[in-house]
Amino acid sequence: MTLGRPALPDFFRLHAHETIGSTMEECRRLAAEGAPEGSLVWAGEQTAGRGRRGRGWASPPGNLYLSLLLRPGLPPADGAKLGFVASLAMGGALAGLLPRSEERVRLKWPNDLLIDGRKTAGILLEGQPGPEGRLAWVILGIGVNVASFPSDTPYQATSLTAAGGPADPALLLAGFAARFPGCYDSFRREGFGPTRAAWMSRAAGIGQPIEVRLEQETVAGRFSTLDEEGRLWLDLPDGSRRSFTAGDVFFPGL
Repeated sequence: MTLGRPALPDFFRLHAHETIGSTMEECRRLAAEGAPEGSLVWAGEQTAGRGRRGRGWASPPGNLYLSLLLRPGLPPADGAKLGFVASLAMGGALAGLLPRSEERVRLKWPNDLLIDGRKTAGILLEGQPGPEGRLAWVILGIGVNVASFPSDTPYQATSLTAAGGPADPALLLAGFAARFPGCYDSFRREGFGPTRAAWMSRAAGIGQPIEVRLEQETVAGRFSTLDEEGRLWLDLPDGSRRSFTAGDVFFPGL
């Protein structure tokens, strides 16, 4: 496919590639060379895309693949909160391109986006420690099913076009880029509180039974809340509570 050149806000420095091994690897290279915050690697196709825990991420032409370099100077423990910032921006971009978008786009902990309850996008974060106990950089890797979606997944999936939206990755990129600087600025100025509240208002499964699948166990309970550190809390059947910093969330019956 031939990539267009969408007009992005001044915050961004666009690096567009028709085909690339991995936008994440290219963004990591740019970070090591001292590229500025806002450097964004966008590809029409990836040949070696990766998701969470090193899983392969199918990356055919027609979908959106990007990695964004940030230099927020955060303590390492706060780096994961940027995933919620990115989810809000991409969630707004998806909703803006869908008919009857009210309630259709939901955010799934920790870093997935759903349309009509089906996975449409995923976000991967990588950080590099720097001096004085701060992160030198954080890379947000985002993949969105725009024109197609995989069928061999452990969860139901869909794409923007299957949900009635346009088959235009550049249009979705422009929508994300229009929203992200404001979400990021709010997080940096006001802390995680407003981001957390906005994410909770759009979250999938709050107050409902869910399963959190870990490498060694699956834990079932009621999704109670997202706390100030970005942890998911479950109310367990025995009356106790448990928090999670990572895991795969599944909704019974889906």
